[in-house]
Amino acid sequence: MKQADCIIIGGGIAGIQAAIQLGRYKHDIIVIDSAHGRSSIAKAYHNILGWPDGVSGSQLRNLGRQQAEKSGVKFLDDTVTSLEKIEDKFIVSTKKDSQYQADAIFLATGITDNIPPIKNLYSTLGTSTYICPDCDGHEITDKQTVVIGGGTTGVKMSLSLLYWSKDIVYVNHLKTNIDEKEREKLKESQIPLIEEKVEEVLVDDEHQLTGIRLESGRIIEASKAFIAFKGNKLNNELALQLGVQVNENNHVVTHPRTKETNITGVWAGGDLIAHSEQVTISMGDGTQAAIWIHKRLLGHPLPYD
Repeated sequence: MKQADCIIIGGGIAGIQAAIQLGRYKHDIIVIDSAHGRSSIAKAYHNILGWPDGVSGSQLRNLGRQQAEKSGVKFLDDTVTSLEKIEDKFIVSTKKDSQYQADAIFLATGITDNIPPIKNLYSTLGTSTYICPDCDGHEITDKQTVVIGGGTTGVKMSLSLLYWSKDIVYVNHLKTNIDEKEREKLKESQIPLIEEKVEEVLVDDEHQLTGIRLESGRIIEASKAFIAFKGNKLNNELALQLGVQVNENNHVVTHPRTKETNITGVWAGGDLIAHSEQVTISMGDGTQAAIWIHKRLLGHPLPYD
């Protein structure tokens, strides 16, 4: 059974940042990544220090992986299926029938966004179609924007985007019920409401959004879009297997200073824990956790020991 000082589960932004820091401490680190994290589908992040023209999630991950590998960090393309603690060791089993043992675990399994399989939608993510207004609201400033969503979730997104653009159209793709109070808010804000399924996202030769085609054949012109659906999946199954504490929203609870969970030797960061789902915050989580993982591996007491 392969052994490591720390196994990082999830090779997204938080996981790679933790790997870089732990590798620089000269620990034996393994990162196990299924390559299906949300950062792997984002075509451009625009609010990260040092990338004024934006950077794709794939580019950021690839550069980070290269940086970690220079310090001896090993990356495995696999999926962890089970995680258990036996005495003071952690046993990790994977989909490829491999087993690993570690002294510490960093959980960075994140969340999976509920993105409907609309034709051409994925090719525009991060460049002209967005998910997070805190990240990308600025990108739609004074531009024609369509919100593709479901029910009240789409209503809230549409209203919030008025800060950047007054040219908003909301398409209730799921045709989910919207109560009269919410309909009135849209009307007062002069946001047209269309309750029809989106058949296709229309794109130009550079895969930039130019509009959407509804199931009726009607075309809504727009240069930008946001999606707004309930049902994002929090990937907390491994945490729950170990008995890690979660809050009322099922996010993993960590110590605010160290990022360690209630299970000694288990840390968590990124979108798995409760915060605003930002790349830069995930980076901070990874670094902060790595600092204290290093101290734990050296046998140093933590603030609450």
